[in-house]
Amino acid sequence: MPSRVEQFQALVDRQPENELFRFSLAQALAADGRDAEAVPHFERCAAKKADWMMPRILLGKALVRLGRKGEARPVLEAALQLAIDQQHEDPERELRALLAEF
Repeated sequence: MPSRVEQFQALVDRQPENELFRFSLAQALAADGRDAEAVPHFERCAAKKADWMMPRILLGKALVRLGRKGEARPVLEAALQLAIDQQHEDPERELRALLAEF
């Protein structure tokens, strides 16, 4: 049985412009501890939709785990602004706490 990464990689290979498949692939890679591989997929998802908060949150967290806090900060700040604008209180609290650690 193929892994989640393999399943979503196959879907992305067939439909590379499908951002939901790409987002799921990035999540599966991150869950497997493969943050460096997940980052470009999260970046493409974030670039595709200016108001899509979740790829920015997960991209920022992956960058932090990779020790790239300087790159993570503006991504997480953008995610925080989206959380505020979209009135997502739990992500807002989480992002404020994460950014306070910088």
